[in-house]
Order: sequence, then C-alpha cells, then structure tokens
Amino acid sequence: MHLRYSYRIYPTASQQQALARTFGCARVVYNDALALRKAAWKADRSRIPTGALAKAVITDAKKTEARSWLRSVSVDALQSSIRDLDTAYRNFFDSVSGKRSGHRVGLPVFKSRKDNRQSLRFSRNGFRLRSNGKLNLARIGDVRVKWSRALPADPSSVTIVLDPSGRYFASFVVDIEPQHLATLDTEVGIDLGLTTYAVMSDGTVIDNPRFLRKAEKRLRAAQRALSRKAKGSKNRAKARRKVARAHAKVADTRMDWLHKQTTRLIRENQAIYLEDLNVRGLARTRLAKSVHDAGWSTFRRLLTEKAARYGRHVGIIGRYEPTSQVCSACGVPDGPKPLGIRTWTCGACGTCHDRDLNAARNILAAGRADRPNACGGPVGPGVAIPRRARPVETGTHRNASRTGRKPRAAGAAGIPVH
Repeated sequence: MHLRYSYRIYPTASQQQALARTFGCARVVYNDALALRKAAWKADRSRIPTGALAKAVITDAKKTEARSWLRSVSVDALQSSIRDLDTAYRNFFDSVSGKRSGHRVGLPVFKSRKDNRQSLRFSRNGFRLRSNGKLNLARIGDVRVKWSRALPADPSSVTIVLDPSGRYFASFVVDIEPQHLATLDTEVGIDLGLTTYAVMSDGTVIDNPRFLRKAEKRLRAAQRALSRKAKGSKNRAKARRKVARAHAKVADTRMDWLHKQTTRLIRENQAIYLEDLNVRGLARTRLAKSVHDAGWSTFRRLLTEKAARYGRHVGIIGRYEPTSQVCSACGVPDGPKPLGIRTWTCGACGTCHDRDLNAARNILAAGRADRPNACGGPVGPGVAIPRRARPVETGTHRNASRTGRKPRAAGAAGIPVH
C-alpha cells in the first residue's frame, strides 16, 4: 500500500526563488497542455496522446522565444505536470462512468498564478536524499529538511508544497506492506455528535475540543486587520499570511488530535462501527461551522486507512438506521425524538437510556449483523437478521496484493528506516 510522509523543509532565499520559478513553469505547461486538449476535443473530438502533448508543450515550446525560459527549470517537474493532467482526466471519466466512488469529479480547470497554494512533483529521477539528511531537488539544490520521523522505505516521488501561510513541505510517497496488529476480541460502536464528539458503546465519552471556536477571537482580529489593508499592497499580503497562519494552526491542531484519537481506537479495538452521516447536508444548515470544526469525514477516513494498514475492521451502517429510535435493551422502536431530548425511558421494558449511548449500542449491534463473518445473532432481542452485507473494508492499494512486493530493506542514504 502507498503512504505519504510529509516533512517541513526550509529552502534558502535563492532556493525559494528557484522554487517559485519552477512552480510557474509547471503551471504554464499544465495550462498549455489543457488548452491543447480542449481545442482538439472541440475541433474533431480527438484526444492528443501524452507523448505528443509533452513534445508540443515542453520540447518544442523550449525552442520558441515565448517559452524559452522553460529551459531554466527541471524537465522532470514539467513532465510531472503532464502526468497530473492525465490523472485529472482519468478521475473525471472514472467518476462519470461510476468506477470512482465518492462525490462527482469535474473536468480539469486552468491553474492561476494567484493561487495561494502551489505544488509540484518530482519523480525518482528528479530528487535524491543526501547522506547529510538534505533533500536534493533538480535545478534547485540541497534543501534542509526537518526529519520528524524516519522514512519506512525508499520514496518513489516527492511533492513540494507551498501552503497559504508561506510554509514549505516535502511529501514523500512510499510503498510498504500492511503491518497487522495482534488480534483482539473487543469491538465498539461510535455515535458522533457535536455536544460530545463521540460516545462509544462501552460508555467512553470523547469531549468535543472545538478548535475553531476557541480560536475565533484571534481569527476575527486577524481578518478585521486584513479587511482594512489596501488591495494589492504589501501590508495586505502580510495580513493575508497572518490570517493563513492562524487558520493553519487550527487545522494542524485538529489533525494532530484526530490522528491520536484514531490511532488509539485502532490499537484498542478489533472492529469499529460508525454511522454514515450526511456531512455535506449538515454543512448547509445553521450548524455548518460546528460540523466543519468537528471534522467527521476526516475522522472516518483516518480510521478506514489505519484499519487497512493494521488489519482492523471498520464497518459503516446506513444513515437511515433508526439508532436513536430503538431501545438497545429490548429492540422495540420508540419513535423519533427531538434533539433536545437527551434521555428517555423505553415504554416496553422501562429501561432509561442516554440518547447517545443507546445509539452507539445500536450501531454496534447493526454493524455486527452486517459484517459477513458475524456470529449470526440478532441485532437486538427478538429482531432477526434479514441478510448479510458485503465487506466494507477499504484502503488497501489495488495492486499491492497482485504484485506481492515485499518492503525494501535498504533505506534512503543517510535517513534511518524501520
């Protein structure tokens, strides 16, 4: 399976200028290639092959006066932009045909030099890891890297990213084998919410940290200062970076917290069951800010990816499952309830339920029933299982099991690997 390892890099002033030049050249090549493909399709519904496209926008373009400055940057980065365009078109057609799951992917669009986030990719031919720990990029030089952890294998590519706050990152792609943990007998159902972030079927409660809400005062002051600056001025650019840094701090803190919570859940449980929430729909309500601040989709994605890597199971039950309307003790439905009702008593068996804990227990029961290798017991007392669902485990790279490749033993020069 393929993983990304991201590290902070610190290019010098001259290297930043070289990176800016490479960002611009890669963007121009991407836009030229996209324009040619659009024109060919509009003319006679034809598709220009990748080789001919690269020759037209890179090789032949370098010989012209208008694009002669493409010679000053690495050709590997320019070729990677052509491959990125191919990937964008492939994702669009797979989305249209139904091969790609998730939300609909649109046609590729032109890149703008005014984008606050810039990125470019180097293949194995465009970068090297030095013995002194520095990252050598073609036509840029040796860049200092903050190695926060060791690479598990030799990387196949690296993506250089400049985020809106002005920070540079190097994102390495490595190919590793899944590392299955010891099998456990614990399973848990999780009910996600806003008052409390998560309530688990065993009674554990995870409080909602509300990172954005806590940083609103600082963000409000930074955005107010930005609105007072003249457009196009240097002071406005400084104020924009200050706002971006404030947002980046919130996003980094949230991601760090989500990684720690999901890692702990994966280590402590063999199977985890969640409810398929309509996050995009909830993000259009009056609770939109709180929903975005919670990061439910990222929580689910991290759980799924880590489960595939460590041999765990993550099950997703349907969003229309009446988890808050059924008694988890006797299985009798009690009907819908307003969000203001947090506790209720079952009219059939008299059990007093906490709304979220009862939902978490119902999620666990429904997830066990849907899992193909479940023991076959009912979802609740007196409730039969109508059928068994297909597996929902995802995340393993499609070609990893096919090739049967083993992880490389030798690491990059000077960088310790596990």
